[in-house]
Amino acid sequence: MGAAVAAALRADGHTVIGVDQRDADVVADLSTPEGRRRAADEVLARSGGQLDGAVLAAGMGPAAGRERMIVEVNVFGVTELLTAWRPALAAAVKAKVVVFGSNSATVTPLVPKSAIRRLLGGDPEGAVRVIRRRRGVTGPVAYASSKIAVTQWCRLHGTATEWAGEGIRVNVLAPGPVMTPLLQSQLDGPQAGHVKSFPVPVREYGTPDQLAAWVMLMLSPAADFMAGAVVTVDGGTDALMRGRDWPSPLPKRVIPRFLWTMFRAPDKGMVAEY
Repeated sequence: MGAAVAAALRADGHTVIGVDQRDADVVADLSTPEGRRRAADEVLARSGGQLDGAVLAAGMGPAAGRERMIVEVNVFGVTELLTAWRPALAAAVKAKVVVFGSNSATVTPLVPKSAIRRLLGGDPEGAVRVIRRRRGVTGPVAYASSKIAVTQWCRLHGTATEWAGEGIRVNVLAPGPVMTPLLQSQLDGPQAGHVKSFPVPVREYGTPDQLAAWVMLMLSPAADFMAGAVVTVDGGTDALMRGRDWPSPLPKRVIPRFLWTMFRAPDKGMVAEY
């Protein structure tokens, strides 16, 4: 999907600085702090201190036994790079950031909330300890935990003053199963039956070019009014499994002060509907 996005951007006349483990403008290993620092620094050097956009598409799939690498790449390979690039993004005019999440964030069971809290708190080791208690499903749980954590990070930071207030639009694209080499390897492997049984209402897999088209839209002026949004492109799986969960009313315990004022009934002195 990242390759398809890079090709679409170049075809549209944009300059792309690619980051990968090999055969890229910047060669770096995002599973290590040193590799992430190298990637961040080299991109800044090549960009001259200004980035019009960033697409964070590198990621690890749900491989058992590689839980630490999954969370390092999928979470910190996004958050640390974006934090380092924030001034360069702010130097542009309405820079756009698209982070690849996953519908696994909303359709995977047994994901421990404590693992997500640890990832958001910068504690991958603690998160992996919690994840490994889910014996037999540690790969999928690590993957889903990483995608929930990175999505929450984007929603929390993407609406903050130092991001949205500085003109940076951070949004998340959450694909379902897309016909990539990763998915093909799963279809050809011993878990093929489980993969094929995963419900996709449209009864077909997505393609990298389809997802690249969504990224191009989210990098365009059409996304000027988007911040902290999650766009799910998964053939209907999330809606099938979570159709009644969203949208849902805002819980009273999280109503911010300005909404208390907006919804206060003038004759009763209380919030309408509560």
